[in-house]
Formats: sequence, C-alpha cells, structure tokens
Amino acid sequence: MVSSPAYAQSYGDPEGSGVIVGAVNWLQGTLLGTVATTVAVIAIAAVGFMMLTGRLNWRHGAVVILGCFILFGAASIVAGIRSAATSL
Repeated sequence: MVSSPAYAQSYGDPEGSGVIVGAVNWLQGTLLGTVATTVAVIAIAAVGFMMLTGRLNWRHGAVVILGCFILFGAASIVAGIRSAATSL
C-alpha cells in the first residue's frame, strides 16, 4: 500500500490565478510594508498617549494595540496553527 496526498491537499495555485495571486501579494506587501509599520507605530504611540491622559477608554486602546499585534503577527500565528494541525 502506497499512500499519496489527497487532491484537496494540493497547495499549488489553480490555473489562471496569477493575476489574483499577484494582487494579493501586492496587498500583503502594502499592509505589512514599511509605510504600514510606521503608521502602526504612530497609531500605538498616539493611542497610548491618549490612554495615559484619560482621553481614551482603556478597552478601546487595548483593541487597537491588539489589532496591530494580530496584523503583524499573522504569519507566525498561522505557522503555529499549521504546525499544531500537522502534529496531530
């Protein structure tokens, strides 16, 4: 008995998806590039300052900061989930 991967487990891109893959890669580069990192740092600094001066609720500030961590840590989060799923 020889095992082979199921067709649903194929990780290749389907035919004709080159344009879509290129657009998604451009979007990922834009969202995780240096401009986005700079904007996120400024946003966290501004939110932190507003939280310290009492002009922003701590819960709303924590949501902004947590969102930035999830956005920039998404690749690590997905890698951890995939490794946990394959080890089962």
